[in-house]
Amino acid sequence: MSPTYVYSPRYALEWGEHVFPVEKYALVAERLAQKGITLVEPPPATDAELERVHTKAYLARLRELTRTPELGYPEFEVPVTERVIETFRLATGGTILAARRALEEGAAANLSGGFHHAFADHGEGFCLINDLAVAIRQLQHEGRIRRASVIDLDLHQGNGTARIFADDPSVYTFSMHQEHNYPRKERSTWDIGLDDGTGDEEYLEHVRQAVPKILAEFQPDLVLYQAGADPYREDKLGGLALSIEGLAERDRIVYRECRARRRPIAVTLGGGYARRTEDVVAIHANTLTLLAESP
Repeated sequence: MSPTYVYSPRYALEWGEHVFPVEKYALVAERLAQKGITLVEPPPATDAELERVHTKAYLARLRELTRTPELGYPEFEVPVTERVIETFRLATGGTILAARRALEEGAAANLSGGFHHAFADHGEGFCLINDLAVAIRQLQHEGRIRRASVIDLDLHQGNGTARIFADDPSVYTFSMHQEHNYPRKERSTWDIGLDDGTGDEEYLEHVRQAVPKILAEFQPDLVLYQAGADPYREDKLGGLALSIEGLAERDRIVYRECRARRRPIAVTLGGGYARRTEDVVAIHANTLTLLAESP
């Protein structure tokens, strides 16, 4: 059974000129469509689903900011409009749907998501809603899972995710990231902070060691894999030195280990700020098409 790929044309964030390449979602979807891959559109996350993670006061503040979006810039570095909030709700609904399908099919992916800097009571780093945390809490609420692991291989630490689950032994948070970079670090279950300039060989050795250890020892019912494109050596916001092939091998290792242990995996794309947007698209497209390959 091929994985479910979740996407909506409304994933494109209306941020105008911004370092985040908002056009990447449509370009990645186009790549998949050219390969004959069917894309499934998600419903937006509901208030009840969001409130399993985010405080009512914070969600109310987001609603207030939609009336004065310019006030969102100092806090979030992005405008907070009704359309932007709806896009985050939709991306969160996409991660919930991908997680549900992963439990049924073994693997699924959301062509957006991975907004791991959002905390329960505030947003940071272009992230307003933490879709990873909402998906886990919703599936726990539905009784579909008890234990989940977040394997976060974005360039930046998943600080919001780490804080949300800091006192919860049912969720294992793993983040491997560039140590001397944004954000201010929180404590994940396991953090690996990499030196500037870390390349393919050292990076992949860490992945080979860490992923099987987490899966064997924690035995999650579901893995949420944050497959950021920003460890790439040409990333404008990063200082690691991975190649496009190195990032593809990263994905192969994660997928191979999950398949070997029959652990369902739901993938989100996270960040990517390469000098050439086509490189971001190529990295994300690799992540998604490799998910459908046999081990």
